[in-house]
Order: sequence, then C-alpha cells, then structure tokens
Amino acid sequence: MRIALINSKQDVAGVNIRHRLEELLAAGGRWPLADDHTLTFHEVDGRLIYQDRIDEEVKADLIIFISRHASAQPTPALTVHVTGNYDTADLGGEPGALAPAAPAWMHAILRNLAARAPEGYRVSYEVTHHGPTALSTPSLFVEIGSTATEWADPVAGRAVAESMLSAVPEETINFIGFGGTHYAMRQTEIALSSRGAFGHIAPARQIGFLDPGLIQQMREASCAVAAYIDRKSLPADEVRRIERMLDDAGLLLLSESEILDIGDLEWTTYLRVRALAEEIAPGSRVHIHGLTGDGTPAPVQINPDLVEETAKINKEKFIEALGKLPVAHLSKGSTEVLPSFIGFEHETSRLASDITTLCVKLLLICENTVIAGDHLVLRKVRFDPAKARRHGVPKGPLFAMLAGGRAVEIDGRKITPDMVQTTSAKRIHIPGLERYT
Repeated sequence: MRIALINSKQDVAGVNIRHRLEELLAAGGRWPLADDHTLTFHEVDGRLIYQDRIDEEVKADLIIFISRHASAQPTPALTVHVTGNYDTADLGGEPGALAPAAPAWMHAILRNLAARAPEGYRVSYEVTHHGPTALSTPSLFVEIGSTATEWADPVAGRAVAESMLSAVPEETINFIGFGGTHYAMRQTEIALSSRGAFGHIAPARQIGFLDPGLIQQMREASCAVAAYIDRKSLPADEVRRIERMLDDAGLLLLSESEILDIGDLEWTTYLRVRALAEEIAPGSRVHIHGLTGDGTPAPVQINPDLVEETAKINKEKFIEALGKLPVAHLSKGSTEVLPSFIGFEHETSRLASDITTLCVKLLLICENTVIAGDHLVLRKVRFDPAKARRHGVPKGPLFAMLAGGRAVEIDGRKITPDMVQTTSAKRIHIPGLERYT
C-alpha cells in the first residue's frame, strides 16, 4: 500500500510529528508502517483543511494528515478523525460533503495512542469536521492538541509518530456513529475495547442536519456495516428519527453491549447467529459468550423448566458460567435466559450436555433440591397469607415479619413462620440425570 504523510509548513504540531517520524525511521528498527508499505512525505504551504483534491497530486492509497488540534477549552489531547461537513463549510471542504474514511487505520492508531500517550494527555476520536472533503482516497487526521505548548511537545510528537509507525490494522467491524460531544467519548471507549471501528461520527449538536442522503454518505464513505447511537446524549425524538432512517437504509443498529459481545466472532457468523435467534425467538436479544471465529450456527434446546428454575435461583452465576462456553444465550422482555441457545453445529450435542450439567449443579447447590431417579425435585417453601389470616394475623407489618422468618404474637399466642408456610414441589424430568451430576 502507498501511504502519503502530509503536513503543513505553518503547523507546529505537524512539523513536530514529521520530525519524530524521520528520527525514528533513521534510527532503524521494525516499524510496520514503513516495512510493510511505501511511505512518502509531503509538505504543503497552506492549511491542511483546504487541501481538496490533493490526492490527485500525491498518488496514494491512504493519506494521513499530521496536524494540530485547537480547542476553546484547551486540554492536552491526541486525536484521530476523518473530515467532512454535515452543514456549512466554515473550515474548508464543501457543505454537506464527507471524505472517504479509513476506519481500520484510525482504530489501529487510536489504540496505539491510548497505549503511548504521555501522562496528562487525553486520547479520543474527534467527530467528523472541517475539510478537505473533495478526496477520492481514504484519509484521516492524527493530531496533537490543544495549545502551542502541546503542539511543540517532543514527547507527544514521538508518541504520535510511534503510534503511526507501529499501526497494523486488524479485521475491524466498521460503524458510523451518532451523538455525543466533539470528542466522541462513547465511540472511543467502544473502539478501545472491541473490534468496532468508527468512520464518520455525527455529534449531538449536528444531528438535526442529518437526512437520509447524508446517512447514506456516512455509510458509504465509512464502508460501514452497522451503526451506533449514543442514546443518552440525544433527545428521544431525535433517537427515533435516526432509528427510522437507519431502518429505511437497511443498516443494522447495535448497542454498546452488543458490539462488545461480538468479541472475536466473525462478522458474517454474527449476522447468521442474529438471524437464527430471530427465527427461534422473534424480537429476542443475543448475548454472545465464548463463541469465536467462524462456523455454522445451530440451536441448542434445553429443558425450559430447568433453565427457568436455574435462572430464578442463581441468575448471575448461571450467566457467568455460560461465559466460559462457546455459546450464545437469548433474552426477551423480562426473561433473561431463554431455553434456546445457539452454538456451532458440530458442538451442539456437547453444549446441550454442558448446559444441562451446569443447570443441574447450580440447582443442587440449593438445599431444597434433591434427586429422585431421573427427576430433580425442587421443594419451595413460601409464606401463605391465607394460613396467616386463619391464625388471626392481620395483613400488614406482621405479614412481612412472618414472611421474613420472624415469629409474631397475636392475642398472647405465638405464631411462628412454619405455621403459615406452604410447601410445594416441582419435578423436572431429565433423562439420564446421573450423567449430569
């Protein structure tokens, strides 16, 4: 790949970063950006934000602009972003135009910046802003902010240079983002914790300018396969409007937890898992656990009563233990674990056995569960209001005391909890139960 590194002579931060790049390259060593690609340096006289069509001159497959970042509230910062204008073009480029993004490269450099940032420097995406926009080559800005002190800081310059030179893009899942502040903190956290890589991001203050055409531009310029909305930063009506436009565009919308859940699962496989989940339980939510790589998803059915009782007795430990299995579980509404699971086709028999074993063991921890042949018998003791009333206990605080296991006194008579309890038993048939104990 041909990569052009472009700075402006008048930009102190850009010159600083370029000098550190040249020093590191001159010193030798293994630097993937230089060793695996063809690098060219370019320096321009004017500001970078006005360099529309510069890709016609530099002939590259990727352009990295190295630059300064300025802010009205100056904070030491290292940032990455792509360029474009959702509204007017006050700082270069064209109105309502977006440049082609390089999400995987921004993701790689952002993560490197987070690992190398000098103390006191914030690392983040910036949302889409300023020019140039008239580019056909994917590009990104890497910047030092936010005052002249940081722009000239050699330590910050070296951190940026090392982050660029050591960048090795992985197989990312490309998103467009909506909402948040200029520094896109939620999108940054997602990128630092997952394969989710953002291209164009529209901040909360500019959401009102978006229309289906701009969203399509965002999607195409970012090579996006999905979208993310920072819901807490937007009014509910704006969230619904964006959701409708994404739905009309056929673009999948994922929450932060869903993005993090994907882990190392292949994207196409993840889509097949979601499609299967919709067949099994329409409207359900998919929770990926230890399912990784590629495979053919298949359903794993577990005794519904077994799953229901396990979730009732120890839901947290149940879900925690599922995290160690190559499986996805489904939830819907108030039911946090449905009895239908998803695994890879060649592992379904083993998964059915492992999940059944997990449920049986968790239920047997409960002192009121016993084994009777091929049945698990769950004995449940409950406070019985009708019995309490027959003993003359009035409804109210005394009910609560008895239900909590404390005796009460009524007209000189002691009423103990066992006097107002009802015992029931639920039998769950599990063929070959001894195999799971």
